[in-house]
Amino acid sequence: MSNLLIVLIDGINYAAWLFISAVGLTLIYGVMRVLNVAHASFYSFGCYVAVTLAGYWFSHNYPPHLSFFALFGASFIAGFAIGWILERFLLRYQYAKDEVVILLITYAVFLILDDVLKLIWGVDPYYASDPYELLGTFNIGDMTYPNYYLLMIGSAIVLSLGLTYMLKKTRFGKLLVSVIHDREISSAMGINVGRFFSLTFSFGCALAAIAGGITTPTISVVPGLGVDVIVLSFAVVVTGGLGSLPGTALAAIIMGVVRSFCVHYVPQLELFVIFSVMALVLVFRPRGLFSLAEARKI
Repeated sequence: MSNLLIVLIDGINYAAWLFISAVGLTLIYGVMRVLNVAHASFYSFGCYVAVTLAGYWFSHNYPPHLSFFALFGASFIAGFAIGWILERFLLRYQYAKDEVVILLITYAVFLILDDVLKLIWGVDPYYASDPYELLGTFNIGDMTYPNYYLLMIGSAIVLSLGLTYMLKKTRFGKLLVSVIHDREISSAMGINVGRFFSLTFSFGCALAAIAGGITTPTISVVPGLGVDVIVLSFAVVVTGGLGSLPGTALAAIIMGVVRSFCVHYVPQLELFVIFSVMALVLVFRPRGLFSLAEARKI
């Protein structure tokens, strides 16, 4: 099989993971203008919830194929619930402050939640490879790939199409877009902006948690695993344009394919190339590939 096809397959799989990991971050910023550093903790939280439930599920011989719904559903619900509590009892009272102050608050939350995870699950690594092995493999030419690749790519496509449909076709999405463009006028028109903020933050945190849940069967779950994720997610979101869903998708594809090319041909540059892409894009488009238009206010 052509080496370029191998690079492309690996790149698309990595791009799918990047998109799933970063989409919650860009959704929250797009609506609320909040750079949520605690996104990393919600990703880790999703991993720990998924690995714990997977151990329980398979040790009790429940139907194996239903484990995917259980893992992803539990991660989503847990992330949504913790995100709602965080927004309702902390962030709601900070929106009048500068964006940098809110960023520092979410950074403090990230540090606190990271220690909370250590208190609950300890520092030992956890594994849950059963769902990964359960799906088997498929062949392209003389190369064998895990079917989990297809699950990852399919999840990214469904997530992208679902969010696009929600924003463009549903009443909730149209009201959300009006909040994005001008929260003051939206509030004056009778839209409960606070409720939209609460739902958006909770949903964004749930997306981070479900990204962790999807990734769990492919990794070792250890303390601090969210740090790399938040750095890569920021790189994707900034490259695509803060708050832009299409920009996040395009940036994830570009970075995924370029990173895959380096892994196969110049592995020493694996991380360097991702941030090089970000720097190159920002030189020519300082607000990212698909930055949202700023409303002109008088």
